[in-house]
Amino acid sequence: MRYKIVVDSCCELPQDLKQDDRFEIVPLTLMVGDAYEKEDDENFNQREFLDAVASCPECPKSACPSPERYMDAYKTEAEHVYAVTLSSKLSGSYNSALLGRNLYHEKYGEKDILVVDSKSASCGETQIAYKIVELEEQGLPFDEITARIGEFVKEMNTYFVLENLDTLRKNGRLSGVKAFVASTLNIKPVMGADDGSIIQLGQGIGMKKALAKMADTAVEQAAEPEKKRLMITHCNNLKAAECVQKHIEEKLKFMETLILDTAGVSSMYANEGGVILTI
Repeated sequence: MRYKIVVDSCCELPQDLKQDDRFEIVPLTLMVGDAYEKEDDENFNQREFLDAVASCPECPKSACPSPERYMDAYKTEAEHVYAVTLSSKLSGSYNSALLGRNLYHEKYGEKDILVVDSKSASCGETQIAYKIVELEEQGLPFDEITARIGEFVKEMNTYFVLENLDTLRKNGRLSGVKAFVASTLNIKPVMGADDGSIIQLGQGIGMKKALAKMADTAVEQAAEPEKKRLMITHCNNLKAAECVQKHIEEKLKFMETLILDTAGVSSMYANEGGVILTI
């Protein structure tokens, strides 16, 4: 095997890639008060988790994988290893993956291991994983892939609209967004990522208008869409995701489109009804 891609569990993957030997998902741990603490793995039950969040006055939290867990994931016959994590501004997963690489080198010697800070989350990580596959299948050298992935991360755009901003606000992730005002007036901010930090790009009254605003913003900012993938993840809101897809694809054509439901960590931040979009 020429390469292996390690992703943390904030990365949504289609079922075929979850079962692909080239991929390994390293789970974060989800915690809701004292009643719920589970790894975000293949046994994650979205409905159970969302119900636990809804019934608990405390804010849900996550714990990143240990460096040792990442080190174990790097143990492979593959020549090249890539680790893709959610934004270092949102979690310690990236730093843990870096420490895991250091541990691997100390214990087992040199190996080509690239740790990628997605500066995004959810389908932003998925975008990077797909790009790595694309470049590796072209047979490019590791150093060139490293450089190209760095550029890809810089050029990728992330957008999202959430029904509920509580988790992001309580975890201190919304310094650039007026969460209280938004929830009070039913104004839904259209948000994006700026070097991995959450910023507000616009707003709409209610989800429908905010999602339309998000789609319009994505269309305006898209460059060479025919060479890119449109990826949308949703937290138990397929209808909204499909509406966003239709809105965008009426104006732009992509090489591929993917819609996925959120796994554990993304469900924690997106909350029920949230929609995330990356190009």
